Amino acid sequence: MSRRPSVLFVCVHNAGRSQMAAAWLESLSQGEIEVRSAGSNPASRVNPAAVTAMAEIGIDITAARPTLLTDEAVLESDVVITMGCGDVGPTFPGKRYEDWELPDPHGLSVADVRPIRDQIGRRVVTLIESLRPDPT
Repeated sequence: MSRRPSVLFVCVHNAGRSQMAAAWLESLSQGEIEVRSAGSNPASRVNPAAVTAMAEIGIDITAARPTLLTDEAVLESDVVITMGCGDVGPTFPGKRYEDWELPDPHGLSVADVRPIRDQIGRRVVTLIESLRPDPT
């Protein structure tokens, strides 16, 4: 039996982009992929505009909480994706690292967060495709 691939989304405050990305991946992968998110300086709560923007597409992140980035989270992940926020965290051999340059939703209105949400969604679809086993 093969193990599920795992993805860690990293951003400094773990309150906006990384939370939206994790929620997208949870929703779209339907349990095929293990999902984590964390940050080096977690905020006290998830960005309310991100919560609202995700609710608009039927993804509830009201229970999400910013989490501290640990070496263990990186070690347990196959793919580590930073969100263009300058947070790198520890690097270990054998991990796939990506940086998704995305605008920071902090302080933005829901209307301004929607395009960020949608861009993250498109990237997550591509990520899922890259993690599926080759059928040949």
